[in-house]
Amino acid sequence: MLADGAIFLGIGLGAVGHAMGEVCFNTAITGYQEILTDPSYAAQIIAFTFPHIGNVGANEEDIESSCPVAAAAARGAVFRTAPTQPSNWRATEDLDAWLKRRNIIGLAGVDTRALTRRIREHGMPNGVIAHAEDGKFDFEALIARARAWPGLIGLDLAKEVTCAQTYVVSEGRWRWPSGVQHIAKPQFVVAVIDYGVKRNILRGLGDIGAKCVVLPATATAEEVLAHKPDGVLLSNGPGDPAATGIYAAPQICKLIESGVPLMGVCLGHQMLGIALGARTVKMPQGHHGANHPVQDKSTGKVEIVSMNHGFAIDASTLPKGVKETHVSLFDGSNCGIALDGKPVFSVQYHPEASPGPQDSHYLFERFASLMAKHKQRAA
Repeated sequence: MLADGAIFLGIGLGAVGHAMGEVCFNTAITGYQEILTDPSYAAQIIAFTFPHIGNVGANEEDIESSCPVAAAAARGAVFRTAPTQPSNWRATEDLDAWLKRRNIIGLAGVDTRALTRRIREHGMPNGVIAHAEDGKFDFEALIARARAWPGLIGLDLAKEVTCAQTYVVSEGRWRWPSGVQHIAKPQFVVAVIDYGVKRNILRGLGDIGAKCVVLPATATAEEVLAHKPDGVLLSNGPGDPAATGIYAAPQICKLIESGVPLMGVCLGHQMLGIALGARTVKMPQGHHGANHPVQDKSTGKVEIVSMNHGFAIDASTLPKGVKETHVSLFDGSNCGIALDGKPVFSVQYHPEASPGPQDSHYLFERFASLMAKHKQRAA
């Protein structure tokens, strides 16, 4: 049920009950488990445009939330076709059971093409997804709930999905056949400010030889620098960046002044932009998928990337000394910035590629190069 009164009927699966959120569509054809466990999707209901979701089941290795409070990232999932029994050697359970266990409401048999066109033409609406075993609903009451929900503008969700206390991770990406790699002798210490960090971002840092010290979103610059990091990563996360920026931006300014290399991803990119003086705007449909073309303005190279964001930096508000490095070839929106004369850069998309293409893995290598130079100067 959408706030404008539209009703889409289907077959319920997963958790029973109802949940409110912003309804968006995702165009990825693989990686539904990674998508549904991405903390950036907190307070959102995801409609998958690819019709066949669930055919590889679920497992315990492809979960992107890295702390318990972010266990249920997306509030709901909408599918065209009901998930089949899994057919994959890595599956440990079917999608229905997995959704139930993670308290995610599912709805299958929906005309997702009609829903996607509605979002494309009118923007992402507020809505309620509901599943009742007896199939009985009070539609008017549920629509009223959708209309009463305040939406994402002004909502600071980073505090809801961040870790409660600092923890350390030393692992690399999953590789067949050995699985997740342990980093025995890290070359760098990276302080990760957790606005809703994805596990594969931590593993991407591990692949460049980094031990990750993950700190809560509210950590001060002094608390971050006390770990003597070789670099700082501002993570992805959900909600309105302007709301999170109220407390995060002043700390980021101090980190920039310290001279330590800094990399931002997704919400972290927006946080960096706000700290440098730019503004963010709400997007009509947002960017949610694993097939987005982005151009590097310095080289002209085009990357196919994974994206998940409903807000963006307004490039026209970037101050002098901050250059736009990447742009979306779908709509020209900002996808990357760098600070002149400082080892500071960020991207709007997801270089960890979980799910998605691996075109952007080089950004971790770029970060490693900046940290290596910083260590040499410090020595």
